[in-house]
Amino acid sequence: MIIAFKNNTLSKKFIALFITLIIIFLTGCQTIKKKSDEVAEKENEKFGQFVGKEVNEMRLELGSPSEDFVNELGNEMLIYKTKKYGIPCERKFEVNASGVIIGFSSSGCI
Repeated sequence: MIIAFKNNTLSKKFIALFITLIIIFLTGCQTIKKKSDEVAEKENEKFGQFVGKEVNEMRLELGSPSEDFVNELGNEMLIYKTKKYGIPCERKFEVNASGVIIGFSSSGCI
């Protein structure tokens, strides 16, 4: 796209406005990334506390999982699915044969 300007002052204003908008856009993206990183960190702190604990302790707090199955290693996988603002959230807990939670991961949780 080519924009022709009648004078140099107008083109300088256009360039300044364009650069300002780019800076605002990039700053906004960084803010969103920072916020999502903070949410992920809180998520890991909150639910990571169950790792190393008995699965019954977690079930008392979170209730029944949306799904459960045995993975290829023979460990039970408990999956809790929720939605917030229409965005799906999935939390997975891996439980060994002794009933101890050995892993946690989440995706899409805000």
